[in-house]
Amino acid sequence: MEKGSGSGGTPFFENLGTFFRKCIFSVLSVGPIPNHIAFIMDGNRRYAKKRNLVEGAGHRAGFLALMSMLRYSYELGVKYVTIYAFSIENFKRRPEEVQSVMDLMIEKIEQLLKEESILNHYGIRVHFIGNLKLLSAPARLAAERAMLVTACNSKAVLSICVAYTSTNEIMHAVEESCVEKWGEIRELNARGVECGLTELEGYEKDGARHLINLTDIAKHLYMAVAPDPDIMIRTSGETRLSNFLLWQSQYCYLDSPSVLWPDIGFWHLVWAIMKFQRNHFYLEKKKKQL
Repeated sequence: MEKGSGSGGTPFFENLGTFFRKCIFSVLSVGPIPNHIAFIMDGNRRYAKKRNLVEGAGHRAGFLALMSMLRYSYELGVKYVTIYAFSIENFKRRPEEVQSVMDLMIEKIEQLLKEESILNHYGIRVHFIGNLKLLSAPARLAAERAMLVTACNSKAVLSICVAYTSTNEIMHAVEESCVEKWGEIRELNARGVECGLTELEGYEKDGARHLINLTDIAKHLYMAVAPDPDIMIRTSGETRLSNFLLWQSQYCYLDSPSVLWPDIGFWHLVWAIMKFQRNHFYLEKKKKQL
């Protein structure tokens, strides 16, 4: 009897909640809506420790919070969401903890790929961002499968940064740019065209003439799949970027709610967007000064 009553009430309250969010979002939509929101999901371990939960319980609670943030963001009309899931630095943690996170990632990827998941509901394409060679083979295969399965989705984009740091991303982009540029020079030389050599000699004589520019590097960044973020939200009250999207966050609004990631809720997102809207004119003015 109780089970029947619960199941009957849940859809009602879910529909009521959806209607309430639509009302709030319609008010927010009067102002500028961010195209890209990035999340640094800080506080999962502290959440578990604070509640005397078993290891890994904080990350599981954090996954539920992530699903809520994705739903709210896409309901609002945000097209791009990026999350900092696992840093390269995190591999320095205890092997048991790293393996637990990898296992959880595989489990949740499989859950996300189910037909009724949020990915299919909102038409979300998934990108895994970072040095994926550092992942365990099963985790890497799961990530590659998720990208393949969602490749045709075009309504929204979710970028999941794993085995990622911004310095590694920039270093990788510089290396790829050098390889590409030297390839172009070799091709010109092979064809007997002297202009490639002229450019190289000019660079040696005049350091102001660059063979590689910022555009070359930017197109080889892992995050070239998305525009720069408009808002970056880091929970637990920290204001550090922790080597996350350093290249892309020059004109990004940073919000640092004191709540731990598993406790983040609807109103935290609403408040972050309201503060972004209040600072939007200033941020846009700074962008135009480039």
